[in-house]
Amino acid sequence: MDMSDQQYQQYVKALAKPSPLARDMVWAFCVGGGICAGGQGLSNLYRQLGLPGEDAAAWVSITLIFLAALLTGLGLFDDIARRAGAGTLVPITGFANAMVSPALEFKHEGLVTGTGAKLFTVAGPVLAYGISASVVYGIVLWIVGQF
Repeated sequence: MDMSDQQYQQYVKALAKPSPLARDMVWAFCVGGGICAGGQGLSNLYRQLGLPGEDAAAWVSITLIFLAALLTGLGLFDDIARRAGAGTLVPITGFANAMVSPALEFKHEGLVTGTGAKLFTVAGPVLAYGISASVVYGIVLWIVGQF
């Protein structure tokens, strides 16, 4: 079947289901807000248990990363993300999912060449660009401070 680009686009458009954009945005907002509210609840809990603010924040991060990784490992995070869309991309849970997913996908290749190597397919670029950006930002601040 020979089709031009325009014919193919029309064919795809005819078959595609319309997306309920407003409903999707509200649902993503609610799920993302729920994750953030849960994080705040954890922070309040850890502070009530006597942890100082910085320690409580660290434990909230650890807990959210653990829960996202656990849900990914159990196959539940993808089900939640499929329904919630961008709502699950709250940075810490989305990053944990992005780290664990490739590692699980390639676990059949072994602990080192599969899981270990693929674990950093997302983290490597994030760390490299994050560190590079912080160095550039530090240099800019140092230069601005010289004036």
